Amino acid sequence: MQHFAIGLAGMGNVGAGVFKHLTQNRALLRERLGFELDVKKIALRDPKKDRGVAVPPELITTQWQDLLDDPSIQIVVELMGQKEESLRFMLGAIERGKIVVTGNKALLAEHGREIFEAATKHKVPVFFEAAVAGGIPIIKSIREAFIGNHIQSIHGIINGTSNYILTRMVESGLGFAEALVEAQEAGYAEADPTLDVDGWDAAHKAVILASLAYGFWVPTDKIFVEGVEQITANDICFAKKLGYSIKLLGIIKADAKGEIEVRVHPTLIPEKHVLASVNGVFNALAVHGDIVGDTLFYGRGAGQDPTSSSVIADLAEAAAALQAPRSNYGFMPHGLYGTCTPIDDIVSEYYLRLTVEDRPGVIAQVAGILGSLNIGISSIFQPEGDEGAAVPLILVLHKATHGQMNTALEKIGALECVKKTPRMIRVENFA
Repeated sequence: MQHFAIGLAGMGNVGAGVFKHLTQNRALLRERLGFELDVKKIALRDPKKDRGVAVPPELITTQWQDLLDDPSIQIVVELMGQKEESLRFMLGAIERGKIVVTGNKALLAEHGREIFEAATKHKVPVFFEAAVAGGIPIIKSIREAFIGNHIQSIHGIINGTSNYILTRMVESGLGFAEALVEAQEAGYAEADPTLDVDGWDAAHKAVILASLAYGFWVPTDKIFVEGVEQITANDICFAKKLGYSIKLLGIIKADAKGEIEVRVHPTLIPEKHVLASVNGVFNALAVHGDIVGDTLFYGRGAGQDPTSSSVIADLAEAAAALQAPRSNYGFMPHGLYGTCTPIDDIVSEYYLRLTVEDRPGVIAQVAGILGSLNIGISSIFQPEGDEGAAVPLILVLHKATHGQMNTALEKIGALECVKKTPRMIRVENFA
């Protein structure tokens, strides 16, 4: 039986899972694939660290260069989680003709063009299913299953940490800070949760999905990113009264002119929509193609086992590529799209929360500003309060551009009757 030698760079949580499951499911893989996947060498920083899995000492090296210098290793797995070092490793492997499997979403989002130009030059595939949504096979689906479709939109809950925090705020009435501490104690948030809660973990994944769907690498400075740090328990409560749930949503769309928008931000989603019911650390993606119509993907978006499952699937495909070389090296550029819509021109509906004096004429002043900017009001909600006291005023607004709303917020915030900085959250009704 044919054997394919694998070099594993990095043995953190996911790397340990890959080695464990390759070992435990060796017979299953052999029967299904018709060949053997053999881990020949593992590069790790600290050989003494307990990783919860027994590794034969003869496989271990502390230098990832050893994986590149071994001519018998045909496939390398990059799970180091760095940027500069990981990029050097991947480009070095590609130059040597070794197939690369990676789950490094930040690296792909920021250096995807460079990586795939090298892959095309050297005719070496790069596989990266584990970079987006853990064990959900979304990369393979967009790249292969939907190859005949114009992808018209992707809406994704693609960060489990933020989704867990927002879920706990709904279920238990916790504030953001309390829910974050709970997520850290449960192991769902890192000690430094910045990339998760500020939206950039989801943004890196959205860039990868958009680039695959539309055939060009989307620059990270052309997307809009906002995190969940400013969401309050009151926002959660008011959204529910209006029939919405709040989710950190990645939104990717294309219009008839070939312009695309990529944005990640807290979003009010109608409670009747299927994405509103995705709770805890789970991920979900709704993909709409012009032929296939609406599709939904759901599952665990992170963690050792789901992510390991995607890495092993890529290893199997990498070995198959060694047997039958292919012309698609993981990313196929094309010229049907190529322009990102400026953020000020992106159109959305909006939830607007104001803190205002409870006195006559306040709503008229706010409505006057919105009307002067051609922004319509869909609904207004104001809890009862004592006259003259500061109370919340909630408005749901019809479609407007980001630029229109910024102007409106500046003018409304300057009103004497408005006592705190206005808070805006986008609304997605999937129309």
